Amino acid sequence: MKNALRFGALCAVLVLPVTAPAQENLPTISIEADRLGGALTVPTTAQAERELRQIPGSVTVIPDTQFNLQRSTTVKDVLDYVPGVFAQPKWGEDTRLSIRGSGLSRNFHLRGVQLFMDGIPINTADGYGDFQEIDPSAYRFIEVYKGANALRFGANALGGAINFVTPSGRDAQHFSGGVDLGSFGFQRYQASSAGLLGPADYFITGAFQQQDGFRDHSWGHSMRAAANFGYQFSPDAETRFYFNANDIVQRIPGSVTRTSALTSPRTAAATNVANDWQRNIQSVRIANKTTLRFDDTTVELGIFGVNRHLEHPIFQWLDYRYQDYGAFVRVTDERMIGGYKNRLIAGVNIHNGLLKNRQYANGPGAGKGALLSAANDRSENYSAYAENSFYFLPDVALVTSAQHLFAIRDRENVFNLVSGRAEHNLFSPKAGVLWNVDAGWQIFGNFSASAEAPSFGEGTAVIPFTQIRPQRATTFELGTRGRRPDFTWDAVVYRAEIKNELLCYFSAFGNCNVTNADRTMHQGVELGFAAVILKSMFTTGADPDRLWLNIAYTFSDFRFRNDAAFGNNELPGAPRHFIRAELLYKNPNGFFFGPNMELVPTTYFVDSANTVSTAAYGIWGLRAGYERENFSLYLDARNLSNKAYIASTSINNVANSASTFFEPSNGRAIYGGVRVKY
Repeated sequence: MKNALRFGALCAVLVLPVTAPAQENLPTISIEADRLGGALTVPTTAQAERELRQIPGSVTVIPDTQFNLQRSTTVKDVLDYVPGVFAQPKWGEDTRLSIRGSGLSRNFHLRGVQLFMDGIPINTADGYGDFQEIDPSAYRFIEVYKGANALRFGANALGGAINFVTPSGRDAQHFSGGVDLGSFGFQRYQASSAGLLGPADYFITGAFQQQDGFRDHSWGHSMRAAANFGYQFSPDAETRFYFNANDIVQRIPGSVTRTSALTSPRTAAATNVANDWQRNIQSVRIANKTTLRFDDTTVELGIFGVNRHLEHPIFQWLDYRYQDYGAFVRVTDERMIGGYKNRLIAGVNIHNGLLKNRQYANGPGAGKGALLSAANDRSENYSAYAENSFYFLPDVALVTSAQHLFAIRDRENVFNLVSGRAEHNLFSPKAGVLWNVDAGWQIFGNFSASAEAPSFGEGTAVIPFTQIRPQRATTFELGTRGRRPDFTWDAVVYRAEIKNELLCYFSAFGNCNVTNADRTMHQGVELGFAAVILKSMFTTGADPDRLWLNIAYTFSDFRFRNDAAFGNNELPGAPRHFIRAELLYKNPNGFFFGPNMELVPTTYFVDSANTVSTAAYGIWGLRAGYERENFSLYLDARNLSNKAYIASTSINNVANSASTFFEPSNGRAIYGGVRVKY
């Protein structure tokens, strides 16, 4: 298995929380400006930044220029400098992701964060998410909406939502190709093509990737393809078809003991090797989005369908076939009301699906054995939402919103399981204030509610999924973001009071069986800061060289609240302090280089009883490269001290020294890539 994909374009380690319009104090969307040549269905990075500036909460746009000139294959690679996001690698492209403590119970897959690709759900209809189908080389930018700030998609998860956006043929390069190579047999090859044919445009990208992996039994390879085809009927009417396909094969090295992770990090779990644990995915996603504009009102309509096959030999051989489908309508109306600017967004979402759940025996050398259980799991989700921003002062808006979700989880027993049905009616209001202090500085605050329906993975044999209650949270958030020519900032404090948080109380094979806690609390501080430390060192003039410092700091305090079993213990699974920093010299001729670091200065617990913890660590690396208009290259060196540390963990209610909850980090690694485009 050879070949792989890559990319390498434009440097920018700078975290730009959200870019402000340069010429106006009140952020508005100029319809006339947007009509000049752009796609209606796919915003540019600047349009996305301008849109997110109208949200009174923590949101971030990550342009591709921030992650293309490095090895970017995982969610961690592209989200590393977003405060409040804790993303740590497990194996292959799999990642343990938590935003503000969301989904801490998830030792496998993802919950608590809703993933979208071009505004189309990646998560399954019952709430699960996976990262293997995400290809960072395909995206123009990535949007991160924390908590209830994700109302734009009707999302209502504690962690919010992440939207990965591909370019259109109206703003992409005609051709782009790249190669990445590096440690542990890593190879990636990528190519894309785009064009504009009168009223039609297209963008197509494909990538192949493979790696032997740092750990034993961690090799894998993948092929990913994405395309969109748009047609503009008029300056105010456009439709776009999306296509996405993936074929992914990945071995799973598994979690090990703390001692093994720190002293023998390459060693895989013996059971994983003996039973050849894997996670293999084949998927196809097809969608359409149509945008219509009528003076002050924009209407977006869309439909989508997903067919996904998961072959997952672990303690049993899981053979899951997902068939998800849905539709959405969103209306945005901007007008003056009584002399005051007003902006209304309202929409309806449908996301339904059928999971044909089959589990077979799996043993050493046996492969797929006898059928052990089978069910047809149906999920239905119907949501309606509205958000209104009323500028009662020219620069200050009162933002009120609400969402209602009706969710159904219905299991039909086929063999050796129990049928059941659960229905959930969940209402989530929000109110906030947004103050545009000037063209590059905002202050915001909000109170919001979130509510998450349980998935089929929640519950145990003793407590079935039908008895698991929805997780509900009320969150307060206060922050500021802004940009000046030589520095940017993004600072937020928040506190979430949670009822019925979905947490792990019993575990087998390192995987949680999730039930409800009583009351818990998540609070924290999120700080993003980037500044020019020095400039005009070797190059003067209007565009001098610069030395940029970029820091992302997250403080997290997650606890039980007077729990009968665990009192006020810390919730396991996330560090109290997480720091990412980079010092980057950038020359206007395109050359850049500099060191970076990741620091977790204190241990964190892996069990609710607070008896077993990880190890503190600090690692450093270097990044260098060169970028011109049609050519770029980079060198990305990681963990240069070759430190053995614990990258991520599984959790449980109790643990001991023999608990196999720990995922070792990769050792010293060097990657390089080159890209051409025209």
